[in-house]
Amino acid sequence: MLKQYQEAIENSNIVSKTDINGVITFVNDEFCKISGYKKEELLGKNHNIVRHPDVASSTFKLLWKTIKAKNIYKGTVKNLAKDGSTFYVNTTVTPILDEDGNIKEYIAIRYDVTQEVFYKKSLEQKERELALLNADLEKRVDVKTKELKELNETLEKRVKEEIVKNEEKQKVMFWQSRFASLGEMLANIAHQWRQPLTELNLTLFSLKKASLYQEMDEVDLLYRESKAIIKHMSETIENFSNFFKPSREKHHFELGASIQEALSILDKVLKRDMIHVKTLYEDVAVLGISNEFTQVIINLIKNSRDAFVDNGVLIREIEIAVKQENGFAYVSVEDNAGGIKMKEKNKIFEPYFTTKHTSQGTGLGLFMSKMICEKGLNGSLEVLSKKNTTTFIIKIPLEEKYEK
Repeated sequence: MLKQYQEAIENSNIVSKTDINGVITFVNDEFCKISGYKKEELLGKNHNIVRHPDVASSTFKLLWKTIKAKNIYKGTVKNLAKDGSTFYVNTTVTPILDEDGNIKEYIAIRYDVTQEVFYKKSLEQKERELALLNADLEKRVDVKTKELKELNETLEKRVKEEIVKNEEKQKVMFWQSRFASLGEMLANIAHQWRQPLTELNLTLFSLKKASLYQEMDEVDLLYRESKAIIKHMSETIENFSNFFKPSREKHHFELGASIQEALSILDKVLKRDMIHVKTLYEDVAVLGISNEFTQVIINLIKNSRDAFVDNGVLIREIEIAVKQENGFAYVSVEDNAGGIKMKEKNKIFEPYFTTKHTSQGTGLGLFMSKMICEKGLNGSLEVLSKKNTTTFIIKIPLEEKYEK
């Protein structure tokens, strides 16, 4: 039975024996298997043959001190195999005593825990990495929290600054639009005056000729014609000077009268390009700046005029209507100039967007028209386009006393 016990222990454990000096006197097959040494390479050698250089000498001092005191030593030992690999064993070293109680030899019973140790080391490494990640994450969270706090503290200030910047930008674009309009108006003045000046020159020549022959009736007629021409030219200047008055004070004005002023300014252009304008007005007054609304109408008519020319439309018609409904005034400007392409329809109100050559347009006309309708009139400007027609619709809220 003792032999069977011995076989059971040797077959399931790593077993070795040494003399009192640590010289190996016995090893089983399991010891040879894990260490990589043959029995003949181990027997007669000091047990230090499998000692790992990483193990501190103090560990072995404790081992020898324990077993020499006839006590059992237990611990996990790191060993070095013949091929240089590392293995770990849980070790129990027991002193064997003779009949007199003296140490005769030492027997060590071990079992392999290499995988367990490696798993433990890997887990410890993962835990260290996780701790570092957690520390880094906490640091990053602190930084982001601080940034968010600073952002929240400065957000209101930044929003106000952006609002001011946008307002300044709109002012710049507004004046760019006004200067562009001024250039167009000066061209219109020149056109408006060119024909009357020619007529006046001919009338004065005829007046001089009639005075030489003392044809007083003819002189009187020519004099009245000259005065009429000069009056018309004076009215032209008056219309343009009213349009460019810098006053920003809002007042109530009739939409129909403001539209007629725009048509008067563009009269020669409309006749020259053979554009027929049909109007249908209801008496509607709104609160705003009449000159700015006139500019909107001028911009819309001039866009129609340019579309007529670009698309080669022969029969050129614009219809302008004013009506009120459900507390709002509606102004529609419709032309048959060919419509607007779908890809351009969504962009026409963007600043600096234009389908014209850069020498013909700034791309600010419709943008500023929309701004005037929204900011100056508290209304809106929308566009509808079909196959051959385009309709711009201005919607302006009415005050109760001006509703009919």
